[in-house]
Amino acid sequence: MPGRTLFEKIWTQHVVAELSGDLSLLAVDRHFLHDLEGGPNFIRLAKLGYRVHDPDLTYAMPDHAIASSPGRTTDTNPTGGRLLREMRRGAFASGIKLFDIGDESQGIVHVAAPEMGLTLPGATVVCPDSHTCTHGAFGALAIAIGSSEVAHVLATQTLRQKKPKMMRIRFEGRRASGVSAKDVILATIGRLGTAVGRGYAVEYAGSLVGELTIEERLTICNLSIELGSKTGIMTPDDTTYQYLAGLPYAPKNALFDQAVAHWRKLSSDDDALFDAEHTIHVPDIAPQITWGTSPQDVIDVSGRIPDPSGEPNADRRKNMEAALKYMGLRPGDAIEGTPIDWVFIGSCTNGRLSDLREAVTALAGRKVAPHVRAWVVAGSEAVKRAAEREGLDRKFLDAGFEWREPGCSMCLGANGDIIAPGERSVSTTNRNFVGRQGPGARTHLASPAMAAAAAVAGHIADVRKLGH
Repeated sequence: MPGRTLFEKIWTQHVVAELSGDLSLLAVDRHFLHDLEGGPNFIRLAKLGYRVHDPDLTYAMPDHAIASSPGRTTDTNPTGGRLLREMRRGAFASGIKLFDIGDESQGIVHVAAPEMGLTLPGATVVCPDSHTCTHGAFGALAIAIGSSEVAHVLATQTLRQKKPKMMRIRFEGRRASGVSAKDVILATIGRLGTAVGRGYAVEYAGSLVGELTIEERLTICNLSIELGSKTGIMTPDDTTYQYLAGLPYAPKNALFDQAVAHWRKLSSDDDALFDAEHTIHVPDIAPQITWGTSPQDVIDVSGRIPDPSGEPNADRRKNMEAALKYMGLRPGDAIEGTPIDWVFIGSCTNGRLSDLREAVTALAGRKVAPHVRAWVVAGSEAVKRAAEREGLDRKFLDAGFEWREPGCSMCLGANGDIIAPGERSVSTTNRNFVGRQGPGARTHLASPAMAAAAAVAGHIADVRKLGH
């Protein structure tokens, strides 16, 4: 009998019952709520006559709809204010812990929860957000859920799921200078496509993974959904345990030692079978920049914009043509040198402290180009305060960036933080969809260092050419 994958081991440990239609009922260890779904689902649950099954396993925080402007209040963004009040009332009535604006632990749920030790190896983690896959960086089984599923989890602390197939992506070799974890995963999406992972959970393995910091692993797992996959996961190791030790919600003392002993058993067996396997040769990867309206529309920053006429697949060719028209770009042109209007550094992909440090290093005391507006939005209050203690905020401000309050901000524009139609942004976020940063906004995805380079150059630039 073949061995089992890490994902299968965690799945099996959490099966409460096998249901009809190839569905399993899974126990949920951590349920995270944000402001777009929290309040509406508390209201839905009350109308149905149910109570929250286990409030100690659900945690709520505003991130999507709150404003990021300095000095913000509940109603700086009126829609966000309404949603926040609904979530406050529901959380208070249910006994659920809420990390509100101003709280030292508030932030984007996929940034703040890991920082507090709420995400643990071997746990099942669910949240009504596409990028819940981020938490797989700890060796957790992390699944994005829909609105009706939120109510089901609140009422039962369980989730109905069909077990996905398993895919393994190996990252082999060392990164070249100037190449970040964001570049690695963007290049992977570009080479494999956004449909390769449909119906799969992806395990990331290979020589590179063990060398990554937890924050780099979070960035890679964050973009698993952009491969089309159900989730992404990495084997926990000493880097994981060292990160978790001493965090507020992680086990303490002898319990931590017991937990680590259990976590060390969480890895795929040597003879585990995967339904699909891919290998990415990491030394071939250069700093990446997207050119279109899908994360798979990505090239090396030194490359040229692809010509759709050379694409054999008719549907893909049509999508490429539409993307180029929307983005205002021409096939064959160099992407480097394309003028920009905005730079955004933040999000659950790249809003962590190491990301801000990376951007500051790339700035190296330079100034933002006069025609560029540049924002930094820390992924959490803890990141913001740590950055301020290090003086990173002052370096950003001196360079001409705006230093704003934690939240999702310009990643999705659900909070009033948007770009004007036709304006072009280099962004450290995870999606460059049509209208993602505002109606008609043109978004290029990149790493924090590449975004900083674009800010000072005033156009898409290769961070390796700036010099430090």
